[in-house]
Amino acid sequence: ALLQGKKILSFFSTDFEDLELWYPILRLREEGALVHLIAEEKSHEYIGKYGVPAVSDATFSEINTEDYDALLVPGGWSPDKLRRFDDVLRITREFNDAKKPIGQICHAGWVLISADILKGVNVTSTPGIKDDMTNAGAIWHDEAVVVDGHIVSSRRPPDLPDYMREFIKVIAK
Repeated sequence: ALLQGKKILSFFSTDFEDLELWYPILRLREEGALVHLIAEEKSHEYIGKYGVPAVSDATFSEINTEDYDALLVPGGWSPDKLRRFDDVLRITREFNDAKKPIGQICHAGWVLISADILKGVNVTSTPGIKDDMTNAGAIWHDEAVVVDGHIVSSRRPPDLPDYMREFIKVIAK
């Protein structure tokens, strides 16, 4: 397995985009990675936009980013809630400062915008937040997946295969 021994963190909150949370997690686990889901509350069940549940492994405040190799930010309406937590922004900045892989899809860019880490970074996202991304200093592209160093971004669920192929490559490096 390509990612054996790798530990990956995924933020989430209510109204996550079900496929954008679960497809990456399952692909990463398939490659041997350990994926922890973190949220505001520990051992709490959160429900996705389409009704698929997910249970949190830990809270934001419990996390030491040095224990993890990569960060995953799913889309949906969840990022708009996540961006309001100081710990979420701290964790995102710490991954960025350490140049550890960060994966973002769809509306996940909102978290990276609030963490203020997108100046001069090539990205994509759902076209709905293109202006937010460019206003934050990012260079936006309408492509299935954009890789800029350790930041891997994607637009929407149909792009998930391209997104995960590239994200797994970046983590495996």
